[in-house]
Amino acid sequence: MASVYPSFEDLPASIPALVLEAAERHGPRAALEHGEQRITYAELPGHMLQVTRALIAAGIGKGDRVVIWAPNCVEWVVLALGLQAAGAVLVPLNTRMKGAEAADIVARSGARLAFVQGSFLGTDYPAMLDQYRPATLERMVVIGTAPSQPGDQELQQFLAGAGQVPLEQALASARSIAPTDLSDLLFTSGTTGKSKGVMCAHGPSLRAFNEYVRIIGLVPGDRYLVVNPFFHSFGYKAGWLTCLLGGATILPQPVFDADEVFRRVAEERITVLPGPPTLYLSMLDHPELGRKDLSSLRVAVTGASTIPPVLIQRIRQELGCAVVTTAYGLTECGGLATICDPADSAEVIAGTSGKPIPGTELAILDSEGKPVPVGHNGEICLRGFHLMQGYFDDPGATQDTFDAQGWLHTGDIGSLDGQGNLRITGRLKDMFIVGGFNCYPAEIEAALSEHPAIAQVAVLGVPDERMGEVGCACVVLRQGEALTAVELITWSRERMANYKVPRRVEFFEQLPTNASNKVDKLLLARQLREEESASYSV
Repeated sequence: MASVYPSFEDLPASIPALVLEAAERHGPRAALEHGEQRITYAELPGHMLQVTRALIAAGIGKGDRVVIWAPNCVEWVVLALGLQAAGAVLVPLNTRMKGAEAADIVARSGARLAFVQGSFLGTDYPAMLDQYRPATLERMVVIGTAPSQPGDQELQQFLAGAGQVPLEQALASARSIAPTDLSDLLFTSGTTGKSKGVMCAHGPSLRAFNEYVRIIGLVPGDRYLVVNPFFHSFGYKAGWLTCLLGGATILPQPVFDADEVFRRVAEERITVLPGPPTLYLSMLDHPELGRKDLSSLRVAVTGASTIPPVLIQRIRQELGCAVVTTAYGLTECGGLATICDPADSAEVIAGTSGKPIPGTELAILDSEGKPVPVGHNGEICLRGFHLMQGYFDDPGATQDTFDAQGWLHTGDIGSLDGQGNLRITGRLKDMFIVGGFNCYPAEIEAALSEHPAIAQVAVLGVPDERMGEVGCACVVLRQGEALTAVELITWSRERMANYKVPRRVEFFEQLPTNASNKVDKLLLARQLREEESASYSV
């Protein structure tokens, strides 16, 4: 069967309740698998409740925020489930963040405890956070290595505290979670440069991604390689949560590496492989394509960038995926709003983001809040069961996002075709996407403005053959100052996540402005295109 739960009325009340039910439904099937690590569905509740008991022993309870700052791994999922079963709220952190960026979210979420990867890709995460550690963070639990600060614990030491709490107490906690209780607080950058915490509940996430399971045709026993990071809704809700709903095996992939993904698909018999277009392009260009057995692949889901129809055709023909689809969502709606029917043509799947999932309303509205005609552009607005409860500790921003009719204004520009498919045509707030990661110019501009040589800076996305888009920093220097593009990029890499770092820097005597004396980014983008065209013609 395509979906374990034929209707949202049949769904469990919460994510922990889903784990308990999945143990009965899928018992001996592998729930989590990575290298030598393997946890069956029957074993998963025990692992989840051990974390819950340890958290209760540490004084963590309903409504407390708990951070996870780690790459995709088996422990990430178990810790997330355990804290949710304790009634706590999951706060994932982007593994590309620097210490100051991570500490800002830890502080503003009010998190009392953080699970932090000890070392990853040569980076000491606890040391980075310790430099800026907020006073509200009572304890850091380090995954994989010994902690350096008094009061902090290594993960196994922390889990030993589970012995202080009866299993029945943890089980009662897991069963007490209601559909309206908060499951997670995902921080997403805003156009003001200040990230906002999106409050989402258990019930809406289960309902939305049960539809996702149904549409992509996930079946028990599917093997789902989760390349998308768990800190993002694509890796979390369209990743491991989807697997738990469908009875599939979660196979975490810590880093996107084309050779490693290619190897794992062939050797571990992967059947489901979602990811950004760059993932599929890397596989299709791989020298081993045609010599490796990729016959297990069945489902591909992509989005986040402009997609040529030929890519959809190649995924179907050369990678052998019977199901290929694209989707649209944002954190404020839980990560999923529309999705293409896999039976649609390559042109529809590549050129649109499909139709709203059941229970979701979509409208394209003009600046006065009125619907625009079919084929005309306007702001994409959503209404339905899966919208966020609001921005954490920010009622003003929440009020600004919803109108009087209950529409959530996404800030994205799009249109509807005659069949009701959504076409994304732009972004009201100038957001651009680098390798699947959302980049917000105002946030990057705020960081670059701290450079002592910079007087003014504007950031915008420019096309890039490999990444889809990359950031371009248009810089006006302070009088008497000198700075090169390489120096600014190097400086940026030390202070912000890699995907935010501009790949291109252009220097200007002054930036073009409009009548309101604001930087005219449309004119600026046109100037960049003209300069690039002129340089190619030389």
